[in-house]
Amino acid sequence: MPPLRRPVLTILLVTAVIGVGAPPPAWAFSPCSPGDRPFTSTVAGHSTADDGRWSRKVDDLLRGRRMGVALLEAGAPLYASRARVHRIPASNEKLLLSMALLDRLGPKARLTTSAWSRPPSNGLIRGDLWISGEGDPSITGGGPYGDVLKFRPTRLGRLARRVQKAGVREISGRVMGQTGPFDRAWYAPGWRPDFPQLEVALPTALTFEGNVAHGRYTSHPERLAARKLTRQLGRLGVDVSERPGAGKRPGDLAPLARLSSVPLVILMRWMNRQSSNFFAEVLGKRLGLEAAGAPGTIAKGARAIEQMAADRGVGVVAHDSSGLSYRNRISPWGLARLLAWAEGRRWGPRLRYLLPAPGEGTLKGRLKGVRVRAKTGTLNDVSALSGWVWLRRSRTWGEFSILSRGMSKGKAVALEDRIVGILSRSAA
Repeated sequence: MPPLRRPVLTILLVTAVIGVGAPPPAWAFSPCSPGDRPFTSTVAGHSTADDGRWSRKVDDLLRGRRMGVALLEAGAPLYASRARVHRIPASNEKLLLSMALLDRLGPKARLTTSAWSRPPSNGLIRGDLWISGEGDPSITGGGPYGDVLKFRPTRLGRLARRVQKAGVREISGRVMGQTGPFDRAWYAPGWRPDFPQLEVALPTALTFEGNVAHGRYTSHPERLAARKLTRQLGRLGVDVSERPGAGKRPGDLAPLARLSSVPLVILMRWMNRQSSNFFAEVLGKRLGLEAAGAPGTIAKGARAIEQMAADRGVGVVAHDSSGLSYRNRISPWGLARLLAWAEGRRWGPRLRYLLPAPGEGTLKGRLKGVRVRAKTGTLNDVSALSGWVWLRRSRTWGEFSILSRGMSKGKAVALEDRIVGILSRSAA
């Protein structure tokens, strides 16, 4: 039987077994063969074939291009062209990270930044005061970084005030920034050698000002955070005897004060709409910590993404969480299937609105007049666009993924936008 017929026959068999109008089970939507041509089918009692003109338009746009396209409606296949070919997702990797984080931690999770010490006596802490982080990428000392984020960041000044309110008037040692529980890795397989200098700051558990100092990425954010907290404590009348530093926190301390980040969904909204590599790798290490224990690493976060996808029957090769790796792989079909799975989760609608709409973030200047929520992805010679597009004919959201290689950014973006426009107006 030619590969083209298999998806159609599967849908017809499922319809015969469970009846028209009932949603087919997940096993009905096995990926197409690598050389599949586009197809249409009848799903849930309505025709997706129309007159075939819209699918032919997409066929014509794809001809001669190294581009794969998949479109589903509530998990049911509407269109696929070279959709099982595994391609580089670029920053669509952040979309996979978002699914894994939401599924493991939930949308309301908050990340804690805390101060630790020996119990103070008569206002005196004997020894050092330690700052510990859990992967909150929004920590600021009140500088311009907090204004750039466009949401309420975690401010060290609030931690200083809570230390003072705990009755602390003097610290005999110094303020220290904890360097764990993440490792210090700043590289992943498939990254270009200059990426740590150009594309992503060092992902640490305790961050400070985006881990940027004097316009450059810093390898000592924990020490900078300790220095800032020392100054802020001094302004509040808390005397710190020694100079700030960083290192591994001793185990005989107790929590003294703590701050909580904004909910995880707000952090991920910024990550996805601005395509922040720093946010992605910090949160990816946190995912790795949750999934496989300390230390949190880039590799553990990537393996957690792979496992999340594998548990849903989708093959993914992941080496990072930001999508900077040229060795990451997923098929458009697999990515669209994961979006369909996410749609059925309680957090699914939240995930959709973490992605930019036309005119927002990385979709600024794109897809005007189209109702779409999508994550962009760009590397040299690589482009991606995946998310949800509103299908006007069926008045529902369709899950789509477009992955390509071999075109300039301008040509790829223009082609993606034309395809999504056709899908929105004509599909289903």
